[in-house]
Amino acid sequence: MKKMFIKLISFLFMIGALSSSAIAIEKLHFVVPGGAGGGWDGCARGTGEALVKSGLLESASFENMSGGGGGKALSWMIKTMPENTVMVQSTPIVLRSISRHEGYINSDAASGVLSYKDVTPIAGIIGDYGALAVAADSPFQTFQDVVDAYNANPKSVKMAGGSTRGSMDHLIGALAFQSAGANPNDVVYIPYDGGGSALAGLLSGEGQILSTGFSEALAAGDQVRILGITANDRSADAPSVPTLKEQGFDAYFVNWRGFFGPPNMNAADRYEIAKMLGDMQSTPEWEVVRKRNAYVNIYNPGFDFMAFLEKQTEEMTDLMKQLGVI
Repeated sequence: MKKMFIKLISFLFMIGALSSSAIAIEKLHFVVPGGAGGGWDGCARGTGEALVKSGLLESASFENMSGGGGGKALSWMIKTMPENTVMVQSTPIVLRSISRHEGYINSDAASGVLSYKDVTPIAGIIGDYGALAVAADSPFQTFQDVVDAYNANPKSVKMAGGSTRGSMDHLIGALAFQSAGANPNDVVYIPYDGGGSALAGLLSGEGQILSTGFSEALAAGDQVRILGITANDRSADAPSVPTLKEQGFDAYFVNWRGFFGPPNMNAADRYEIAKMLGDMQSTPEWEVVRKRNAYVNIYNPGFDFMAFLEKQTEEMTDLMKQLGVI
C-alpha cells in the first residue's frame, strides 16, 4: 500500500508539473522599438495575433516604444528586466553595434553601445526582403527611371527610410544605388522614426523614393507602387512585384525578425517562448499572417540564434565597409 501511495503521489506530481509547464506562459507583452505601421510593429502584432488565435497563448498586449533607432526599447528591457515580455528586433540590432549608435543608458559591454549581447536572444522567426517604393502617383515606373533621374541630378532624388543613417533601411537603398553604379554616400537619405513616418514623408513629397521592408510596402497598399524587391526571385505571395535583379540590378538582402527577452531571462521561459514560436509556424493562423506580409519562415531558436547573430555581425561589418557607410 505504501509503495502504491508513493507511486500515486509521484504520478500526480508529474501530471501537475506537466500541466504547469504547458501553461507556464499564458500572456505575453510585446515591446515594439518603433512606431505604429512599421516592420517591427507588423511582425509583433502578427505574431501575437497568430499565437492567440491558434490557442498557443491566452492573450497578447503591445507597446510601441520608439526612439534612438531602437535604443530606447533596448535600454528599457535592460534596465527594467520585465517578466513575460519580449522585444521584437531585426538586423538593426546588429547594425547599431557596428555603426556605434548611442544607447539611452551605458551598456556593460566594453564598447558602451547596446546590442543583442545585452539581452536574451529567444528566436528568429521570419525573413523579410527589402523593397524600394514610390507614391502611387509618382512619375517613376521602374527603378531604372529613378536611376536616370539621379544621374541627371543626384539632389533631385531623396530617399526616405524608417531608421537612422547607417541602419537597415539606409543599407537597402544604398545597395540598390550601388548596384546601379552610384556612390551610395552621395544619395540623399532622409531618416524617419519608424516605417509609418517614412511612408508619410514619401506621400507628402519630402522623399521621392522609400527604402523599406517588403512587408511594410505591401501593408501600404495602393498608396505606393513597389519598384523592386531585394530577392533573387519574385515572391509567390505577391507575384506581380518585380525584383531588382530581373531589372538588371544585383542587389540581394533579406532582413530577419525575431524576439529577445530581458537580460538573465529564466532559461525555462526562454525555451517555452522559443518552442511556442516554433509551434506557431505550423498553424493555419500563422500562415494567414505570413502570406499577408510575404514573410519567409526562418525558425532559428536559442543558441543557434546567437551564433547566427555573431556571424551576421562579421558579414554586415564587411558589407558596410564596402558601401562606405562606416
